[in-house]
Parts: sequence; C-alpha cells; structure tokens
Amino acid sequence: MSFVETEERRALRAAVAELGAKYGTSYYIEKAKTGGKTHELWAEAGRLGYLGVNVREEYGGGGGGIGDLAAVCEELAAAGCPLLLMVVSPAICATIIARSGTEEQKKHWLPRFAEGTVKMAFAITEPDAGSNSHRITTTARRDGDGWVLSGQKTFISGVDEADAVLFVARTADQKGTLRPSLFIVPTDAPGFTWTAIEMEIVSPEKQFVCHLDDVQLPYEALVGDEDGGLLQLFAGLNPERIMATAMAAGIGRLALAKAVEYANSRQVFRTPIGAHQGLAHPLAAGKVELELARLMGQKAAWLYDSGDDMGAAEAANMAKYAAGEAAIHCVDQAVQTHGGNGLTTEYGVGVLLTAVRLMRIAPVSREMILNFVAQHSLGLPKSY
Repeated sequence: MSFVETEERRALRAAVAELGAKYGTSYYIEKAKTGGKTHELWAEAGRLGYLGVNVREEYGGGGGGIGDLAAVCEELAAAGCPLLLMVVSPAICATIIARSGTEEQKKHWLPRFAEGTVKMAFAITEPDAGSNSHRITTTARRDGDGWVLSGQKTFISGVDEADAVLFVARTADQKGTLRPSLFIVPTDAPGFTWTAIEMEIVSPEKQFVCHLDDVQLPYEALVGDEDGGLLQLFAGLNPERIMATAMAAGIGRLALAKAVEYANSRQVFRTPIGAHQGLAHPLAAGKVELELARLMGQKAAWLYDSGDDMGAAEAANMAKYAAGEAAIHCVDQAVQTHGGNGLTTEYGVGVLLTAVRLMRIAPVSREMILNFVAQHSLGLPKSY
C-alpha cells in the first residue's frame, strides 16, 4: 500500500472537483429547498464515467476499485454536492450485483450503473430491527416459479428517484430457518408503495418508509443464493462505510475551506481573525483529524479492493467513525469561526450542521462501530 495516491487517482479527483465546482453548493441547496433533484449533475457524472469507475470494463465501467468511487464521492461533497445515492446505488447495489449476481443480472444492470442511467435504492432498515439483519421481519416466500414479498422498511434513501430497490428479506432454507436474502424490486411493482418521511436535513434526496404488500416477483429477482444472503449483504456494507467516510471527509473539507477563507479575510482590531490561536488551533486540529480519517479510509478501500474483506471491515468501520467525528468538529468550528454569519444563508455553513450530524448515525451508528471494534479488534465479550 502506498500512502500517496496514484497519478491516475489524483487526476480523477481533479476532474471530479472541476465538475463539482460547475454545479456547487448553490445548485445543490436550490434543488433541495425547491423539491428538485440533482438529475443534471448525476447524468453528467455518468456520461463522464465517474459513476462507473468501479465497474469492470467488460460491463462498460472504468475497471477501478471502491477507492476510485470514494474519491469521486469525496470530491463532489467537497464541492458542495454530497450525493447520498452514490453511497447506495453504485457502491452498495452495484457491488453486490457484481459479486453475487447472475451473469444475466450483471449484463442488465452493471452497464447502466456505469453510465449513470439507472439508480437503485437499498432497503435493510426496519422500524423494530434497525440494521439487525437477524431480526428483520420482511419475508419472501416461494410461490410457484417466483416469490412473494411482504413487510416494511424505513429510512430508505432516494426511492422516489430509483428504478428499483434492492431489498433484504428473509427466506426459509431447507431446515425452515429464516435467513437474509436479497431481491431486486422495481419501484413500479404492484403492491410496492412508499411514504416520505419529513426530515430536517436539507437534501434533494429524501427518506421513505417502504411497504411491500404481497409483491410478486419472478425467481430471477433473487440476487445470489437463497442461503447466502448474509455474506452477500456484508459484501455491500464495507463499500457503504468506505463511501460514508468519503462523504463525511468531503463535507468536512468544505466546512474547513469556508472557515479558512473567512478567517483570512475577516479582520477585527486590524488583524485577520485567523491569526488568533483561539480560532487557528481548532481549525488546525480539524485538519489533523480529517487527514487521519481520510488515510484510514484509503486503507479500507485498499484492503477491500485487494480482496481482504475482514481487514476491510475493521478499517472501514474505524474510518467511518473517525470521519464522522472529524467532519462534525470541522463544521462546528466553521460555524464558530463565522460567528453570527455562520448561521446565515449567505455563507452556507449552518446548513451543514444537520447533514454532518447524520454521519454519527448512518449508515451505522458510532455506538455500533464501537461495539464492532470492542468485540472484533480488542477481543472483548459481545455486548448485545
């Protein structure tokens, strides 16, 4: 592993940063506040190949890894356009299909993921189970040559702009034991409905409660093996954490850049406020925390792309934890640096508060990460 990114990765970052600057924070916020979607940005990123950098070349992608896709996500977030569906569609869903799908599923979905002409949401969380796949109650039962899905999911991102949703449901194996399995459900399938959740977060991408009322699917809707859903599911969760790390890092960079610009230009008592250690030191500490988190994120991506799923799981969880904390500190200090201006619309800092706070909660909470590290890294007894 190199601690310096390749020339190709740096060039990718520069190109994506240029695209992000073309749209910027004002575009993203305007879409969010008017109920619009970032379709133009998504489509252009797809045409330029940025959404498919991790898809194999034989399916029309760039042939890179999750580290490349994470770089795209981070640079867009740093430009003020944190696209949540990047974490879900090309990272989780495309990765699971690439690793576990049939050849027909790969040929159907992966080229469209690569082009950015399709979006797929991901549904695991339930009201009474959270992300505990062992307790989910959404079920899939065999019905002739197909399946019937019933159940409910909550906090599912971007269903209203997705072509399909990858659902985690439970099927009975030969012994009658219910195990997680994965199903692709078109958003126009009869019996599949969704309801928007009112959120305080300013984002074009909305959250939904999904209802499956005896949704009938062909057998081919199953991704992978009937009994292998848990392992197949985890194949998509490491990329999810790596991408969440990248998004948090990008938001932290955006906040830090705004704070530094303001601290250099704002003068009090004939001196830029950035000269005062009371502001300079917290900003410097934020930079340190952010760079450490980014480095762990790059390690996690390298381990994942090298095929070390267990090593990647530890590093990805640690990276997500560190990036979430660093981003919150950077945004909080950016607001403090701006003073009252930090809560005005003009400076675009206050709007980051709710968005970055999500990084401690989703896609996995900091407490569950600490449980993972305590049990798997330190060897302590399982606490739940």
